[in-house]
Amino acid sequence: MSKLIKPAGYKPLLDRRQTEQGIKLIKDFFQMNLSTELRLRRVTAPLFVLKGLGINDDLNGVERPVTFPVKDLGDAQAEVVHSLAKWKRLTLAEYGIEPGYGVYADMNAIRADEELDNLHSLYVDQWDWEAAMTAGQRNLDFLKDTVRRIYAAIRRTEFLVCESFPEIKPFLPEEIHFIESEDLLQRYPGKSAKEREDLACKEYGAVFIIGIGGKLSNGEPHDGRAPDYDDWTTENSDGRRGLNGDILIWYPLLERAVELSSMGIRVDRKALLRQLEITGQQARKELYFHKKLLNGELPFSIGGGIGQSRLCMVLLHKAHVGEIQASVWPQDMLDECARMGMAVI
Repeated sequence: MSKLIKPAGYKPLLDRRQTEQGIKLIKDFFQMNLSTELRLRRVTAPLFVLKGLGINDDLNGVERPVTFPVKDLGDAQAEVVHSLAKWKRLTLAEYGIEPGYGVYADMNAIRADEELDNLHSLYVDQWDWEAAMTAGQRNLDFLKDTVRRIYAAIRRTEFLVCESFPEIKPFLPEEIHFIESEDLLQRYPGKSAKEREDLACKEYGAVFIIGIGGKLSNGEPHDGRAPDYDDWTTENSDGRRGLNGDILIWYPLLERAVELSSMGIRVDRKALLRQLEITGQQARKELYFHKKLLNGELPFSIGGGIGQSRLCMVLLHKAHVGEIQASVWPQDMLDECARMGMAVI
């Protein structure tokens, strides 16, 4: 419970009934806007995939997926998904999606190793999206344009929420600011990655941190990334590396940065081989997903995930994600939330 942030004098602006109405309003409106901005069609997503195909998202490479035996498959192991980062790219190929179009899905996941606090839950729900693109679009300008489109959809959703619930006031800035992870390190020397995010978000209101996964000049990555979906090693025109990043906003209620989306241009053949070598995971080349990519059977793509509960949380001005979704929490955290006025579901 030591990680629980306790905003002084917190009082929910909406009761439970209004909160449920707000959640539905946000989810219905935002996914329509996202699909319109990026020309995405909805597809049905899996809750689990077979182990050993290289399809599940490995996140930072240390999180353990929830696994279970499947009786009718000879007790073969299935894994509850962490996200759909690689599954979506397979889906683009299977559906024959042309460049400029894509797919999105309602993704539900279990992340059993998550450290629980105001923002992190065992249960994860997000809009997982992926769009086909051309080889010529694998550049920073295309990435930034996509980020701006997503941020525009977020701000339109905030406007609707404030119109529907006048007690909620808008706080998101008009524009999102782009900053390289190395520049962030140089600007705030001696600070941790989390502290750097807080300082940048407090200054600009909304930021997209470019280049997450590769080592910075201090010998450490800004944050971990699996080697086989986002491209975090391709060199840009300015000599910096990375075609991926995170959308973060400054959340005044908790006085900290909140990540709303992790996204990026996906690895091509060269980037995959390079990142597998850097991370010492060349054995993955023999997995189903990786073979398809290396054989040129998957399209160039860009994609990411946008947290549903987290977006609802910040737009409805809630202090704990448990006020938005039903999950499992330590009893001492539940007791403290009740005392603080956080109505955990």
